[in-house]
Amino acid sequence: MDGTGPLHGLPLLDDLPDVAGRRVLVRVDFNVPLCRVEGAEVQIEDDFRIRAALPTLRWLTDRGAQVTAVSHLGRPKGSRDPRYDLAPVRRRLAELAPTVTLGDNLRFDPGEEANDPAFTARLVEGVDCYVNDAFGASHRAHASVVGPPTQLPSAAGLLLQREVEVADRLLTSAERPFVAVVGGAKVADKLGVLRSLLQRVDRLVVGGGMAFTFLAAQGHRVGASLLDPDRVDDCRQLLAEAGEQLLLPVDVVALAPGGTVGAGAGGTGEVRSGPVDLDDGWQGMDIGPRSAAAYAEALGDACTVFWNGPMGVFEDDRFAAGTRAVAEAVAACPGFSVVGGGDSVAALDRLDLAGSVGFVSTGGGASLELLEHGDLPGLAALRQAPNAPGRHR
Repeated sequence: MDGTGPLHGLPLLDDLPDVAGRRVLVRVDFNVPLCRVEGAEVQIEDDFRIRAALPTLRWLTDRGAQVTAVSHLGRPKGSRDPRYDLAPVRRRLAELAPTVTLGDNLRFDPGEEANDPAFTARLVEGVDCYVNDAFGASHRAHASVVGPPTQLPSAAGLLLQREVEVADRLLTSAERPFVAVVGGAKVADKLGVLRSLLQRVDRLVVGGGMAFTFLAAQGHRVGASLLDPDRVDDCRQLLAEAGEQLLLPVDVVALAPGGTVGAGAGGTGEVRSGPVDLDDGWQGMDIGPRSAAAYAEALGDACTVFWNGPMGVFEDDRFAAGTRAVAEAVAACPGFSVVGGGDSVAALDRLDLAGSVGFVSTGGGASLELLEHGDLPGLAALRQAPNAPGRHR
């Protein structure tokens, strides 16, 4: 990027030609969680992503466009798998936007993930304009994301526009103190964004399974906790660079050898709260109460907060307290708060706190990649559309 931010040069809905009577293809992200009960019809557990796309769909239909939405669902790996059929999504969309047609699961065709030009050509056949409103998929260079803007007048939808505006604010004009909280399981997936965030934030708070590789890098015994031995040196280097700017757990909630994790109260085995050094076989599953208090204190006077990833295995009630403490602190923070998709949103929903944060993103991975790199493949593709601002028309 050239320092002008991810919004620069991005075509918006008003940059499209008159859509009245035109056929518009809208890439949405309807990759929603489904509830499968044997003998019953598959149901949607959470329609947040469908509702988030409605302003764009209505903007287009209100102006007379003939709208076809396309989305992926799950990982069918390029073949038609009935477990990932969009039928339950289609039923819900028919209730919310009855004039919008929804195509098949894009990932039923191997050309989607392979970014096959032939698949793109089939997608855009007979289509007049393209709109990308799938922020959660825009970090993927897939055919439906990066292909159509090369051939059609294109635009970012209202949801994608808002997601990019929020990221642009975090990247270029965040009020300080700026505190980021990053959790989740895999440290390898997040080292890049952690390094990038350290250049932007005042405090970086780390929790979740990924914290144990950092603790191992400090010389702590982590027992049977999640550990990426190939990344210990990387974590040690990052800790040296960060100094006191990076906050790690000082205590953990651990599960005894042989114990199991279960949703709600379904887990088994002894649980202890104590120091981060663990005996062999014990597995750290959540930050402890002292850590939770320290994390909440770090968030207390923040003017900007970004949170992505839970602090522990919050689906099991025994290991939910750390994530609950962070969620409540983020919700209580008087500054501008952004929650970056995925499990963090699920935690907010469980605690009925989603309405208490400044912005809830529809894309966890996309949020992290945009903050790390300042751009996404889907945004870069839109800037190359024939109608993009600054392009020769």
